[in-house]
Amino acid sequence: MSGMSRKHAIIRGAFILTATGFATRLMGFFYRIFLSHTFGEEGVGLYQLIFPIYALCFSLTCAGIELALSRCVAARLVKGQKKEARELLRTSLMLTIAFSCIVVVFLQKYAYFLSDSFLKDERCTELLVLLSYALPFAAVHSCIVGYYLGGKQTGIPAVSQLIEQAVRILSVYIICQIAMSQGSDVRIIIAVAGLIFGEISSALYCLYKIRDGSLFSPVPRIRPSVFLRHARELLFLSSPLTANRVLLNILQSVEAISIPLRLQMYGMVRADALGTYGVMTGMALPCVLFPSAITNSVSTMLLPTVAEIQALDNKKEMSQIIQKSVYCCIFLGSLCCVFLLSFGDWIGAFLFHSALAGKFITAMSWLCPFLYTNNTLISFINGIGKTYLSFIISSLSLGIRIASVLFFIPAYGIFGYLWGLLASQIFIFLVCLAYVYRYLRA
Repeated sequence: MSGMSRKHAIIRGAFILTATGFATRLMGFFYRIFLSHTFGEEGVGLYQLIFPIYALCFSLTCAGIELALSRCVAARLVKGQKKEARELLRTSLMLTIAFSCIVVVFLQKYAYFLSDSFLKDERCTELLVLLSYALPFAAVHSCIVGYYLGGKQTGIPAVSQLIEQAVRILSVYIICQIAMSQGSDVRIIIAVAGLIFGEISSALYCLYKIRDGSLFSPVPRIRPSVFLRHARELLFLSSPLTANRVLLNILQSVEAISIPLRLQMYGMVRADALGTYGVMTGMALPCVLFPSAITNSVSTMLLPTVAEIQALDNKKEMSQIIQKSVYCCIFLGSLCCVFLLSFGDWIGAFLFHSALAGKFITAMSWLCPFLYTNNTLISFINGIGKTYLSFIISSLSLGIRIASVLFFIPAYGIFGYLWGLLASQIFIFLVCLAYVYRYLRA
């Protein structure tokens, strides 16, 4: 594939993923409005409370392997090694399904302990037990998506994402309507059930397409020696990516637990503290992240493209692609920052009927230029195989966020945490930019 063809592939793939990202985020916006109106701010806060645990389990089972698989498949396909690419897919499926089943058993056994000791709310027990059933399906979905993205085939990942979101929202709405018509209590566990239905539907769709063989041949059987060879490669590349995700999820767990508690130290009662956390993470943050559908799509396509170019040893083409990607991300982030600064209060009042959400959106607008660009820079570093470096950078930035939770919130309230969040994103931006510049100049 020529350099021009690779650029067109990035643009085409990014366009499809961006359109899908905007569609799912738009659906998600209305879904979050529905959740906030149906279950209240405390219910949304309780729902958000379990997500760090789910994200941690997902990271342990398949998140790192998905990215490693995408890079390995891209490097194989550019050399015409399609059989090895399919073997890598089968290996990743066997690994992630085994890991996810182990985590399901663990999560169900210790759901009460996690809820009582870490989340500090026993109401999360039944939510965690139910949520665990989504993990094997998420693992299947994740691996097949990583395989297709490695081949720059974005259609099936895009459709699977739309199916997952649509089924999740529709199932929750239908269950709520049935419950209300029968006079039953409408509880937040319904939203967890919707998440499971969404993951099942997307996994079944991906399995149907991968067995169809319209884009790739059906997944072959694999010999034990071949499985072990591919497993070593995938685990070597995925280990730092998994560790990075796990650290991030541990931080999110610390935040989910500590932010309400630290807000109480600041002077809030528990219900208000949990509501504030729910507004920030369930309403304001998705609003700030909405335009990042574009930059996330670029970074998703950039990883396999960089792996291809590195395999061909063409640094000039690599430099051109990363420069254009970074410039576009900074420009988009700056535009979004100005827009949210100007209309953040209005968005919070109009969409969520929450003045607090508007204040958070305005305060978090400064994240946009750095947050959007960092995804692209980290994707480049992972694409050239420096996954351990991205792990170190992310770990240091997480330390800044943890410090802001522990020390800034009791003194300055929730805005002390937002200052720490901004500082961590600026740190990632500067360090990644310096490394990328040095790598391309070498």
